[in-house]
Amino acid sequence: MQFTAQQIAALIQGKIEGNADATITHVAKIEEAAEGALSFVANPKYEEYLNSSKASIIIVNDALALERPVTPTLIRVKDAYSSFALLLEKYNEIKAKEGKTGIDSMAYVSPSASVGKNVYIGAFSYIGDNATVEDGARIYPGCYIGDEASVGKNSTVFAGVKIYDTCKIGADVIIHAGTVIGSDGFGFAPQKDGTYKKIPQIGNVVVEDNVEIGANTTIDRATMGSTYIRKGVKLDNLIQIAHNVEIGENTVIAAQTGVSGSTKIGKNCVIGGQVGIVGHIQIADHTSINAQSGLAKSVTHPNTALTGSPAYDYKSALKSQAIFRNLPELQQRLGNLEKQVAELSALLSEKNTPAKSE
Repeated sequence: MQFTAQQIAALIQGKIEGNADATITHVAKIEEAAEGALSFVANPKYEEYLNSSKASIIIVNDALALERPVTPTLIRVKDAYSSFALLLEKYNEIKAKEGKTGIDSMAYVSPSASVGKNVYIGAFSYIGDNATVEDGARIYPGCYIGDEASVGKNSTVFAGVKIYDTCKIGADVIIHAGTVIGSDGFGFAPQKDGTYKKIPQIGNVVVEDNVEIGANTTIDRATMGSTYIRKGVKLDNLIQIAHNVEIGENTVIAAQTGVSGSTKIGKNCVIGGQVGIVGHIQIADHTSINAQSGLAKSVTHPNTALTGSPAYDYKSALKSQAIFRNLPELQQRLGNLEKQVAELSALLSEKNTPAKSE
């Protein structure tokens, strides 16, 4: 595919500086771009490459001040990063329209399943009884869509994903390879003889629209009711979401985080990697949790920032860290003060001691 600077500028509402007829055929990082490439600069650390880049077109921020003229054609926009992301999104849409459709001869689709228009179902995939695959959905090879499960319009399920019975996937969802949705929640009742009796997990998982789920993430079905992943949520790779959890709209969670059962996470939260969250608590909207933190109690106030294990207020943690770094110096100062106090006490004692008569 080939695009001109004029076409790109019209799409992202940018202003061209240079050759409006300059063309690109691919995208590349600014430091690696060759002729025919489209790139962008949003981070000031990469501005130095503007003078040496061989890219044909570069998207930059309106506020960027050039020290000297550059060879590539520039397209100025308010936010270069967001504009470049928009272009990549459009590129993926074009690829999707040009992509595969139809049901591979080596896939199995139950006669009772409902399959929409312009659907792709790859080899060795299994679509169960009364399952639904809506218009424009793409099911890559080796996937399992269980009985009465559904995949919404224009959603993409990459290779090896397993969606258990009755689970619901919304529209425009992306699920990356190896993810498991709807496996049993971790529910076992201890018995008097020291064994554990399995509690049947009869609920499901509901993933709403515009969610993206990374590779090898697991989301457990509810014991009863549903585990909810609300609209716009973004989950990284290798995340564990337990039964009956609810993750609020537009919350993002980084890799290797684990959320225990029945915890409710609010809207627009940001949770770093390797965070551990206990079960049966609530986390308020717009909460931020730093990487490798451990959260053991509810967060009741919105816009709270937490760090540490157990997690506590982020600003207080920074102050504590500053004190900790200065502990050797503080210890030395304390020792000097103790020595001075001891010397002053000795002097005062000498002054207050009555003179002996001869």
